Amino acid sequence: MDDRFFLYTLKVEVVDRGKPFICSHKAGDYFLVEGENIIFPENNYFSMYSLSALLPLLPAKQRELASNDWMLSDSVIACPDPNCGAGFKISRVNKKAFSHAEATIEPIDKGEDH
Repeated sequence: MDDRFFLYTLKVEVVDRGKPFICSHKAGDYFLVEGENIIFPENNYFSMYSLSALLPLLPAKQRELASNDWMLSDSVIACPDPNCGAGFKISRVNKKAFSHAEATIEPIDKGEDH
């Protein structure tokens, strides 16, 4: 049985939204999300407050979405500090296959309505 599912690899990049940066962000800084892993490039850092604001959105952005879903169109997330001009652009880089059996021990229940 083919147990593959697909997720997008994401790039989350700091972008300038036209106001001064208050936090320690620098335009162009980024990290990647591949499957369940967050990958930070060498010599790069990221605010834990900004990361905590982004984390709930990332699993949804990794998945196929309906063409009219706002999660697909809204890709620049504001810094959680309302005075900071940084934004975080979430881009899909590529699509990668994962195996259900390698991600969980729960069996696939074909009888359930998914």
